[in-house]
Amino acid sequence: MQLQVPGPWSPLLGRLTLEAIPYTNPILQGTFVGAAVIALLVVGSVLYFKKIGYFWREWLTSVDHKKIGVMYIVVGLVMLFRGFVDGLMMRTQQVMANGPNAPGVLGAQHGFLPPFHFDQVYSAHGTIMILFAATPILTGFQNIVVPLQLGARDMAFPYMNALSLWLTTAGAVLVMISLFVGDFSAAGWVGLIPLTELPYSPSVGVDYWMWAIQISSIGTTLNAINMIVTIVEMRAPGMSWFRMPIFSWTTLSTNIIGLTAFPVLGVALGLLGADRYLGTHFFTAGMGGNLMLYTNLFWIWGHPEVYFLILPVFGILSEVVPTFCEKPLFGYVTMVAATFAIAGVSWAVWLHHFFTMGAGPDINGFFSVATMLVGIPTGVKVFNWAFTMYRARITYTVPMLWAMFGLFLLLAGGLTGMMLAIPAVNYTVHDSVFVIAHFHCMVLLVVAAAFCGVTYWFPKLFGFKLSEAWGKVFFWLFSSATVIVFAAMFALGFEGETRRLDWTFDPAWKPMLMVEEFGMILYCFSLLAFAIMLVVSIRNRAHNRVGADPWGTARTLEWLTPSPVPFYNFAVTPQVNTRDELAWRRKYGLENAKPDHYEAIHMPSNSALPVIIGGLAAVWGFAMIWRIWWLAAISIVAIVVCVIIRSFDKNEGYHLQPGEVEAMERDLAIGMITSEQPDRSHNHATHAEAH
Repeated sequence: MQLQVPGPWSPLLGRLTLEAIPYTNPILQGTFVGAAVIALLVVGSVLYFKKIGYFWREWLTSVDHKKIGVMYIVVGLVMLFRGFVDGLMMRTQQVMANGPNAPGVLGAQHGFLPPFHFDQVYSAHGTIMILFAATPILTGFQNIVVPLQLGARDMAFPYMNALSLWLTTAGAVLVMISLFVGDFSAAGWVGLIPLTELPYSPSVGVDYWMWAIQISSIGTTLNAINMIVTIVEMRAPGMSWFRMPIFSWTTLSTNIIGLTAFPVLGVALGLLGADRYLGTHFFTAGMGGNLMLYTNLFWIWGHPEVYFLILPVFGILSEVVPTFCEKPLFGYVTMVAATFAIAGVSWAVWLHHFFTMGAGPDINGFFSVATMLVGIPTGVKVFNWAFTMYRARITYTVPMLWAMFGLFLLLAGGLTGMMLAIPAVNYTVHDSVFVIAHFHCMVLLVVAAAFCGVTYWFPKLFGFKLSEAWGKVFFWLFSSATVIVFAAMFALGFEGETRRLDWTFDPAWKPMLMVEEFGMILYCFSLLAFAIMLVVSIRNRAHNRVGADPWGTARTLEWLTPSPVPFYNFAVTPQVNTRDELAWRRKYGLENAKPDHYEAIHMPSNSALPVIIGGLAAVWGFAMIWRIWWLAAISIVAIVVCVIIRSFDKNEGYHLQPGEVEAMERDLAIGMITSEQPDRSHNHATHAEAH
């Protein structure tokens, strides 16, 4: 194995040497200082306010689906910011490096990024935005909302839910470590073969990319199992299949895709790992392998993954639009049918990602037709949302603005996708930034839905609304930046700009590149507005406290619970009577009805094992990347020991007694907050208050 690895190797540190730390790179020096300052502020604040025990007890070891969902979203937003910075660097580099005579700084011939560094930036940008930003954010919403919409206490497997989170976080940690120790893949986020093979990428960059995805995808697969079982088995009495909210339906279809698609990615990366670590040649054309085998395996996962992201977005829009139109969603049954039609067709379109490989007219024709078929159920959804808004009393709150902008992006991305589904058009623009602009419309649809969901469900989780004024400033800056950047990119695609250019050789592209850069500056101002929105909202939270339904027109079951939601969700498991349960109860004046008695509630206990296993998984991944075999062996053995310890754990949780539940409900009725779990270390019933 070691004969394949160029450079030094030692039994103690593997391939890791002092030269692997790029401490002479001025860009990374500034990045390290910024990251260190942020880390010191966070750790210092926790120590100053003596919150170590609180965070360990209430967050890091929690198995509460709502807190796990919030942590998923926090991880996703952090990685979203990192991915945005990568995008800003790429756009700035191309503006500075326009034309063969463009000057260079910081050691670059053109612009400020040398080619190999630029390749790492765009590879990290795609990997982060798809797998470590969009996926965790949407998974977080599913964790928070679905059990509440179903009337459940928690997920079917709370421990496995926490484990899924920390495995995903372990993958994100490896991506972040690659900034400061070693480098990242320069072979694109898809892992272009043969660039990911050892002779072409002898450094550890591809290994960082590969192991980060492998570890996080295990977490995603476990989460998919958990979601499916929760939806099938945990619905409240009366919650029949066709009374489920659309978001729960889209979550079900999404996680069926996740359960069946992510193992394919695992196989593809496993074969690549065998090539890099064991000397096999699955993808080496000159040694009996086939590089198109990897391309097919990757996109058999990769295109269902697109709908793995898009379907939850459709679910968010289907919750927000009826709420602020004050009417039921038009065409509920057709919405459900369209959801599963999209999920089914998603498996039959992967080859449109490489129409230009020369497969022949029959294969290209089949996948062209299959791709266009996706437009039919998607069009059904768009018309249903439009008919829901038709003659409605629309309230233009921040979530509704994001929803409407999402529809605009869906139309822009969908219509350009239909263009790319035509092989003749695809041949013309396949390797241009027109394709980049198309799929960024779809990815930014995910981002728009993420901010839509954050502003919509935030008061449910934290008990106060986000600032509407600053929310609208953030929305208009972000949406304007999106239109400016990607309208210019569509134009550059038609002008012939190709993908992955560390310098743009045609000076005629400069005006549109400048327009893109202006849009990126607007994005920066939008992020500032987002931060101000959070600060102002938290500062004024006492004046913006809300009740169970802060919008006054919500329709689904999660808005029946107090805000913020207590850790046990529902004092009494609700009886579901119709599709839009809260709207039905509001109509008959039953939304504030109280039970005549309470029963004991079983709750799962916290566990430190998931966060420990996640930490060990990150250590194991780091050891495998650097080929530190002793550390890899110790960490994998420690993971197995943790799993064995868990198998002997007889802690089956605890019961909240009826008197405790009644006392907490009384506190909630007078405005006290009981989102934290009670202290079980005392014999008498106590419960903490979250301030």
